[in-house]
Amino acid sequence: RVTGPYLEGAGAYTPNMHELTGPADATRTVNYWAAEGFHTFKAYMHITRGELAAAIAAAHAHHATITGHLCAVGFQEAARLGIDDLEHGLLIDTEFDPGKRPDVCPPQAETARTLSGMHVSGARIQRTLQVLVRRHVALTSTLPVFETFAPHRPPLESRVLLAMSPEAQVAYLAVRRRIGEQTHSPWPALLRKEMEFERDFVRMGGLLMAGEDPTGYGGDLAGFGDQREMELLVQAGFSPAQAVQIYSENGARFLGMAQRIGTLAPGKAADVVVVRGNLGRDIAAIEQVQLVFKDGLGYSPAKLLASVQGTVGRY
Repeated sequence: RVTGPYLEGAGAYTPNMHELTGPADATRTVNYWAAEGFHTFKAYMHITRGELAAAIAAAHAHHATITGHLCAVGFQEAARLGIDDLEHGLLIDTEFDPGKRPDVCPPQAETARTLSGMHVSGARIQRTLQVLVRRHVALTSTLPVFETFAPHRPPLESRVLLAMSPEAQVAYLAVRRRIGEQTHSPWPALLRKEMEFERDFVRMGGLLMAGEDPTGYGGDLAGFGDQREMELLVQAGFSPAQAVQIYSENGARFLGMAQRIGTLAPGKAADVVVVRGNLGRDIAAIEQVQLVFKDGLGYSPAKLLASVQGTVGRY
């Protein structure tokens, strides 16, 4: 599966993102990349409702899927428009902000402040969950991104720091130190709310997936972050077996490829990770990777990591 360029509205944070000029442009953009063989699309923060509706209609006409890291559009709005997946979860859902204006992305601090005063068990958030499940909208969990904003989290690991370039390591530790000095951070409570939101979503029948996003200030590294995500899913209340399913089978189901990949079964294609320990009893065993089989070839994680030590964050 190949994903096309971001579908972003006016206000993109980087100039290499094409800013859609309206619904017609959204339709043209999706049609062009779908004709080039792209299978999925990602809507981004400043896309408007009209642009998103047009992009979804065009994507679905090509039998493509569309996900979104949204801000100007709330989760219930996106679900009713027909979006297939929503990235990151509750902590970016702006629909509850009292000052939210249509098609405008409010500041992240405002959303965090609003959610700090809400309960996941409350009627408003539960209604959003019901809409998502009823309309078969999947969610992608990225708990490690949010964890980096909580003081003294995640645990400092030398293996992660060694993977960073010296400059990236210094910058990361400096921001982490400032966060650790905060005495009234809302992020520990917000992280717990996100975990509860994802747990309720699955309990209600929703399809939860997981993946990583190297956003924030550099503490969520690919690979390492995926392992941490599985640990956090277990902290959220899922069993180790459920965490594995969220990471593997559920992604295959969303892609419509569950008959070929996602579980170990005769006739299926599979990459295999061999760990030391009993993953079913201790999810931390996911960090003890001894061998990786990719496309039928075995690789040594230790040698691979040694070969890229000190490179993450170097441009």
